[in-house]
Amino acid sequence: MIKFLDLQAVTKQHEEEIKEAANRVIESGWYLQGKENERFESNFSNYIGAKCCIGVANGLDALRLILRAYIEMEIMQEGDEIIVPANTYIASILAITDNRLKPILVEPSLETLQIDDSLIEQAVTPKTKAIMIVHLYGQCAYTDKIGDICKKYDLKLIEDNAQAHGCSFKGRKTGSLGDAAAHSFYPGKNLGAFGDAGAITTDDVQLASLVRTLANYGSSTKYVFEYQGLNSRLDEIQAAILDVKLKYLDDDTQRRKDVARYYIENINHPDITFPKVNDWDAHVFHLFPILSWRRYELQAYLTENGVQTLIHYPIPPHLQKCYSGFFSSKYPITEKIHQTELSLPISPVVTNVEVSNIVDLINTFK
Repeated sequence: MIKFLDLQAVTKQHEEEIKEAANRVIESGWYLQGKENERFESNFSNYIGAKCCIGVANGLDALRLILRAYIEMEIMQEGDEIIVPANTYIASILAITDNRLKPILVEPSLETLQIDDSLIEQAVTPKTKAIMIVHLYGQCAYTDKIGDICKKYDLKLIEDNAQAHGCSFKGRKTGSLGDAAAHSFYPGKNLGAFGDAGAITTDDVQLASLVRTLANYGSSTKYVFEYQGLNSRLDEIQAAILDVKLKYLDDDTQRRKDVARYYIENINHPDITFPKVNDWDAHVFHLFPILSWRRYELQAYLTENGVQTLIHYPIPPHLQKCYSGFFSSKYPITEKIHQTELSLPISPVVTNVEVSNIVDLINTFK
């Protein structure tokens, strides 16, 4: 079986360093908010190109905390609107509604599967306070047009960078393009922890300080609570492991690009298309999505032939039960993507032989 993602093989690459890092934490007796966090936050902020990094418990909390901080700073208030792509993973939407803000869904481009920047401005109203872009599948969603819209209407630009660690736009890393960015280090991400983990990057020192306080029960001084906060902290073992893996992220990304290029250059089937890659620097191929109306047939065929695939994601946010009656508009492009998307194996450890076999199987699919 060719696994969709072989996490054991991923870990095996740097197993000794990872064990050494974990043991260092175990032996230190210090498991939260210590030197490992400080080291990783410093190294990750330098890697992204942002002044500040705050480690948190997961990617959803990272998004939630950014929005909550803007509310506490009185930049936003309950009922304000946040523009967000309609085809994102549900975490982007949950973070908005958790803060009693209103998500305004904008359709993606069928060509790139990223938010369609030509549709954003018409969605702006006096209650719009931010655009949340999602670098979905590892491709940069930012465009100069989006930046111009934010400046024109004085909107915050929030990046959901959960799937795009190492992605660049004109020499700048995603996670440093907007006012603040949320990162997920879920084990399957390009930079993955050994459990849930996340971070926020920003150049806004005030925002960073407030986020850190909110994530620590609302306290910046022990037993003194300035806000009704939450407990969302990156633990020392995860920070130490992430710091090991960060050193190899660019090499891992290059391998992903090599696999993606082979797929694009060699898959040739009339019932299959893939998103356009506008800039290879602006894509880190967290996932390799293909689109086909025959996806269930194709998935079954690949499974029978020993290839594991996944669907990202079968039901779009606006059709989920938890948001029943919440969204009144139709999103046909989003629905088309969610009805046809199928993700092929792509990772730093998938072999050339495995990739070649996958391509041969797809090209002979009838």
